[in-house]
Amino acid sequence: MILSATLSKPTAAVRETLGKDFIRIKIKLITASRAKNVQEKAAADQPLYFAEMFTKTQVFHKKMTAAETEDFLAAHGGKTFHSCVECTETEEITILANKKGKVSRLSRPLGVTKIHLLPPNRSKNYIIPEGSPVPFLVHLGVMTAEGKVIAAKHDKFRQINRFLEYVDDILDEVLAARKARPLSEKSPLRVVDFGSGKSYLTFAVQYFLSEIRHIDCEIIGLDLKEDVIAYCSKLAARLQIKNLHFAVGDIARYGEDGRSDIVITLHACDTATDYALDYAVRHGTTAILSVPCCQHELNDQLDYKKNVAQGTNSEAPSPFAPLLKHGILKERFAALATDALRAEYLEAAGYRVQVLEFIDMTHTPKNLLIRALRKEAKSERSAAGAEADALTNALGLSQTFGKLLGVSET
Repeated sequence: MILSATLSKPTAAVRETLGKDFIRIKIKLITASRAKNVQEKAAADQPLYFAEMFTKTQVFHKKMTAAETEDFLAAHGGKTFHSCVECTETEEITILANKKGKVSRLSRPLGVTKIHLLPPNRSKNYIIPEGSPVPFLVHLGVMTAEGKVIAAKHDKFRQINRFLEYVDDILDEVLAARKARPLSEKSPLRVVDFGSGKSYLTFAVQYFLSEIRHIDCEIIGLDLKEDVIAYCSKLAARLQIKNLHFAVGDIARYGEDGRSDIVITLHACDTATDYALDYAVRHGTTAILSVPCCQHELNDQLDYKKNVAQGTNSEAPSPFAPLLKHGILKERFAALATDALRAEYLEAAGYRVQVLEFIDMTHTPKNLLIRALRKEAKSERSAAGAEADALTNALGLSQTFGKLLGVSET
């Protein structure tokens, strides 16, 4: 099997033959790691090749089957191009043509290279496996009634499973913390999902805890959109899920009885994330899993042109001025600074904090997950609080985040 090929040193016939003045063509086999889209995955049982065709100023792309690739190389190797180098699993083949048109074929052995093609029925050890229908995934349009993941929903399916892996990693510690509180151990494990939206993750967490880990639990999804909450409530009733409840409410004013073992947020916009963290900190929640989104609060405070006009700031802090000069850099810097502050304030509140990649950047740019576990030891609080305050002061910001999270005294 051909793994790659490079054609170079074009003849005068290249434009007439291929329509453009190509100077080099590179062809590579699309392996499992390179299969990026649905079409490639669907055809992965038949080898596919990706060609990059270079002129002096442009690059053109083309996908070919194995048969088309073989025909292309036979038609142009040593003919349209004087040089063609093909690599297979066992040898390197060089096809050369001189000015008189004489073609030479040279080969040399290579070490065996293992290429992992994407098999037609690839399966991964997901927490929620492929192939078996899961009622909530079927109703939410992720799976067919036969349990096959719908092609357009593969990213969502992987996202759900990735999140459940992060929950599973800390679940034993959450259960151990409950044993230290005898009264709470007798009650269901309580999970609150702030900004639950269409509730893929809310249903997934309920299914994972109840059906896979067989843990007595109660799940609450909270969102501002009445139609979404009505839809999710009807779906839970239709699926006869007794321990999953939904409510319309503002995260900032959510009350209930305050008790929760795990608080989760997925893409809660701007300070909605901070209100959820605030709720978790104030009520001693054991674990927090938060994927932030749309960090406007800090970005607005870093808008020095506006602040100067309003008289709230005289100038940008000089150490950060280059990062604030261009809008896209300022936006990304503000997002990272926001999440850094959140992590520091959570540490100051007595949590062990990790900032992790939630899902690959190719699926969503909002891919950082803040995972925090409440600690017993509190010796690091003052240091973490001082670091957060130092960053806040260096940025010239208000103490919004410290006050919001309720840990500024620490």
